[in-house]
Amino acid sequence: MTLPLYYYVLGTPLGVLGLIRWGCWLVRRIPAVLYRPMRGEFRLPMSVVVPVYQEDPEVFTAAIESWLANDVDDVILVIDASDTACREIASRYPVRVIVTDVPGKRDALRRGWRAARTELVALVDSDTIWAPDVAEEVCKPFADPRIGGVGTRQSVYGSSGFFARITDMFLDHRYFDENASQSLLGKAVSCLSGRTAVYRRALLLEIEDDFMDETFWGVPCLSGDDKRLTTLILERGHLTYMQRTAEVWSTFPDTWKIFFRQRLRWARNTWRSDLRALSRKWVWRHPFLACTMIDKGISSFTLLLGPTFMIIALGNQNWIFAGVLALWWQISRSAKLLPHLRRRPSSFFYIPGYVFVSWVMALIKLHALCTIRKQRWLTRQVAVENGTVVRTTTRGETAEDESGQDRSSRPGEHAQQGVPA
Repeated sequence: MTLPLYYYVLGTPLGVLGLIRWGCWLVRRIPAVLYRPMRGEFRLPMSVVVPVYQEDPEVFTAAIESWLANDVDDVILVIDASDTACREIASRYPVRVIVTDVPGKRDALRRGWRAARTELVALVDSDTIWAPDVAEEVCKPFADPRIGGVGTRQSVYGSSGFFARITDMFLDHRYFDENASQSLLGKAVSCLSGRTAVYRRALLLEIEDDFMDETFWGVPCLSGDDKRLTTLILERGHLTYMQRTAEVWSTFPDTWKIFFRQRLRWARNTWRSDLRALSRKWVWRHPFLACTMIDKGISSFTLLLGPTFMIIALGNQNWIFAGVLALWWQISRSAKLLPHLRRRPSSFFYIPGYVFVSWVMALIKLHALCTIRKQRWLTRQVAVENGTVVRTTTRGETAEDESGQDRSSRPGEHAQQGVPA
């Protein structure tokens, strides 16, 4: 059968691009399958440091109890002076409280690790709930003296709607693909998520000046603290690792508006960090890490070619081509999400939504690249103005946490998804 010329015009470049993208994915996927968490009985003293700003009381209470249940040496809560509710909750538990009136998360983190006295410090978000064995599991990679930081595996807490399911899919893809392959090939994970990341305290003290004084094109950096800390650890010749057996749960956005704001902030942070890293010599000592950074940047552009071809096909009424393309997306994304689908088979029916959100995220990344110098938290009332970190809350505004949840509209009850009792 001879196909019309436009089938070849549309299909050939898309097919070539697909082969390239699949090749890049296989380079990550094969080592990711071979990844295994560290084993052993190694344990070091650990403190938990938590910046707290207008956190949901129920989530915050559950989080504190989960950290204490892990038998850590110290829990240090650095609470914003305006947050009287969280200060009252903290007073019920055997934790240390540091009250701060300095806006911004970075200063709170520094105050916390300076107050710690243990060899390891876990930097944790105030909405993050730990499994009972997190402290035990995250210590194991530190048996290797070259390891400077260890990350955990995140899952979604507190919601069961569309965004929760899609976020859960993205998280599993991250921890069973990107982070797993980076851990196996070079022990250089590009970002230890700020939800829970554990560092050697001596290294935090060593890098704190560079952490606090970070700028990009002359503008002080407000967010991106987890990416910056990870990069500074790697720059100094230490290694980073993801311990997937250490599982934590965090809240995530459940509306398009907050989702967009959170992803825009993350995308700007990633562009700044990766562009800076690729211009430095240290990253090329970790060739697999450098390649994944380049691949991630390129994919922000190539990902949008698929829907572009689909729109052209529909406009020309090429129904066969459009149908084959849609079927391919369903099959290919299912293959890439196989570890997640084994855990939650019903996510197969969310694949079209996952694909659509992927396109939205690609657009957000391009917008972030075009606005890379802007420094606003977007989901907290804090920003950089005239080179200084300032509060931006005005009368009538509602405070939002860094996960993007509007405090005034959060439900009073939260359905737990797989959280240990």
